[in-house]
Amino acid sequence: MPVIMGTAGHIDHGKTTLIKALTGIECDRLVEEKKRGITIELGFAFMDLDKDFRLGIIDVPGHEKFVKNMVSGASGIDFVLLVIAADEGVMPQTREHLDICTLLGIETGLVVLTKTDMVDEEWLELVQEDVSEYLQNSFLADAPIIPVSAHTGQGLEDLKSQLREIASSFKPHRRSDLFRLPVDRIFSMKGHGTVITGTTVSGKISVGEDIMIYPLEITSKVRSLQVHGEQRQDSQAGMRTAVNLHGLEKEDLERGFVLGRPDTLFPSQVWDLELSYLQSAPKPLKHRTQIHFHHGSKEVLARIYLLDRDKVEPGEKCVCQVRFEDPMAGVYGDRCVLRSFSPLRTIAGARIINPVGGKIKRFSRDVQILEKLAQARAEEVILLQLELAGSRGLSQAQLVIMTDMEVKELEKKLQIMGGRQEVFLFDKDKRIYVSGDMVREIEKSMMERLEQFHSDNPIREGLSRGELSGKWARDIPEKLFFSVLERLIRQEQIISEQEYLRLPSHKVSLAADQEELKKKIMSAYNSSGIQPPTVKKLLEDLDLKMKEIAPVLRMLQNQGSLVKINEDFYFSSQAVEDLKTRIVGFFKSNEEMGPVEFKEITGLSRKFAIPLLEFMDKEKLTIRVGDKRKLRGRG
Repeated sequence: MPVIMGTAGHIDHGKTTLIKALTGIECDRLVEEKKRGITIELGFAFMDLDKDFRLGIIDVPGHEKFVKNMVSGASGIDFVLLVIAADEGVMPQTREHLDICTLLGIETGLVVLTKTDMVDEEWLELVQEDVSEYLQNSFLADAPIIPVSAHTGQGLEDLKSQLREIASSFKPHRRSDLFRLPVDRIFSMKGHGTVITGTTVSGKISVGEDIMIYPLEITSKVRSLQVHGEQRQDSQAGMRTAVNLHGLEKEDLERGFVLGRPDTLFPSQVWDLELSYLQSAPKPLKHRTQIHFHHGSKEVLARIYLLDRDKVEPGEKCVCQVRFEDPMAGVYGDRCVLRSFSPLRTIAGARIINPVGGKIKRFSRDVQILEKLAQARAEEVILLQLELAGSRGLSQAQLVIMTDMEVKELEKKLQIMGGRQEVFLFDKDKRIYVSGDMVREIEKSMMERLEQFHSDNPIREGLSRGELSGKWARDIPEKLFFSVLERLIRQEQIISEQEYLRLPSHKVSLAADQEELKKKIMSAYNSSGIQPPTVKKLLEDLDLKMKEIAPVLRMLQNQGSLVKINEDFYFSSQAVEDLKTRIVGFFKSNEEMGPVEFKEITGLSRKFAIPLLEFMDKEKLTIRVGDKRKLRGRG
């Protein structure tokens, strides 16, 4: 598997000279770098450790003004070569570079004492002791310290042997399915167009594939690939890669953008982090402090929002949010570096625990979820991310970057968790999940809503689906709401009858006065046959108002005792059946019927005839043809 080594160390300690001595490659390529004799931009080289193994090398600048470039390079390395000049020993950028490597999660490396030809043996021994003591509490505490001279060649073979041993045994943890390449260099080549370079930090890409540039979310196509200057058909994680992009201008891009496959990353202006504040930080970090934020090859100004405190003391850890002016594309577990706004110095590191963050209220329960998320593993990460997302849920594609799981592993986990009803797939087209707890919370709210409605409206059959959703469900996606509802109907916890929903225990019940009213209404309609009173006449006869009679009318309609023709007319169900029989009888000897014929067979006036004819059309007994009706289905 490809491995990348990066240099670290103070300015003028011989990093670039050492790399040239090891590889023959001059990493300082800019005119200004050659003129000033210092490294400004990242340099790239490689070293063939044997016929089948090529070590990629990133050479970083040591000057304090170019630490942002150093962070950009260090973000893509697997192990570090800490370079310390024997004539100067540990210097400020030695310390800052080592802090940065630690904050980025680098755990392996070795130390080189350069310029040994400029000091005597006694001094060299003192420097070795001093460096060894300085590194005691670092990840390089047990690393070999190798004295070398790039000018005389002393120690180079020993260094190559140590590099071969580390690189050949190193097993980097890299994802194979999520392609990401942070852009650290952009240029144009005559006849080729725009080329970007970077370290492929995960996944694999091939010539001809579609690519997306984040956070712009514009697409392009891979025209060609190079790895260490050699043409390749594909590039995989751990390789220094040059990508020739189709249809993009150099001006369209900038360092810090990320190449990925379309719709696999989700840029956000808010990230949730686990923050580690350096013990060496000069003062507490306060809520809403503006900082320089480094992620991958990107440096931006951002603001830190502390969620469970007003300040972080040196040496402390906490969860927090970082907010950006423009969206950034990250993945769960990514390491970041924070530098103070002024004066510029490294003060903290962070690990992304939610790269698609949302608004979180300080000191709320969500802060406790983030604290758990910082320590969680596998299935627990899935559940906590879904808990944070609430009713909006998360797509499987989002969960891929919010759990740092391989797609196949994630799919398997989701399937198992779905079987245990810990997660719920409510949108099969977009593969969107919510937590099982959220489903149960919505179910509980539905049942309570129905129970309250039955209590307030004992004579109503139930609620329509639209009435059930109401204001309380306005933040719940429609597909989720109806998926949960159908689930409750399947389980017979909610009964669906016609257009109404009710609880199984609900039975329509009338108060004593309403029971008496029901009898009076039915008496009025049963006695009048096919010439019932209008609603207005019924109200006058009973000396009641519409709001008093409406619930009883609705209940009689739901029970099938009355049939509503329109707002003015109700008929008893027996009267409607009588009318249907007369109409069918008429059509036994006639082809069509008009209002006049209808009046003749019913004796009803036009004010009844027209609404009843339209009702019969809706009932699909008749069909209108011009001004006439025909019996539906005949001929």
